[in-house]
Amino acid sequence: MSTVAPQRPAPLATGGFGALRAPGLAATATVAVMTTVALVDPNQPGHYPTCPFLALSGYYCPGCGTLRGLHDLAHGDLAGALARNPLMVLAAGGLLVAFVLWSRRLWLGRPRTRVAPAALLYGLLALVLAFWVLRNVPGWNWLSPA
Repeated sequence: MSTVAPQRPAPLATGGFGALRAPGLAATATVAVMTTVALVDPNQPGHYPTCPFLALSGYYCPGCGTLRGLHDLAHGDLAGALARNPLMVLAAGGLLVAFVLWSRRLWLGRPRTRVAPAALLYGLLALVLAFWVLRNVPGWNWLSPA
């Protein structure tokens, strides 16, 4: 009676262009979404749904103004994007940096060595919650979507 050794799955690419499949797909999806938002103006009513939180409560959520801000970014209007949702602009910058670091790590064939520390994740949660509250404070119109 012979035993057959279980087959191992094929190893992942260890660097170079083959390792950039996932970042390539993410970049393609991002370009598709940004092209759609750039071409279909969210400032015109009827193109996108209204924020359900705003419709139900009358208060702005942390994401209110994000589509209009992305539309402004797609047209190179950083000041307009900051007026719509400054947290989104910061998040977009952070995601861009994370994407570059992820792509570089995969290109060089380096394994992931760490995950985000809990303190960073709790800090991001506190930032989003503080932004949510502060943009609804009467008189603080500079944080509300313009």
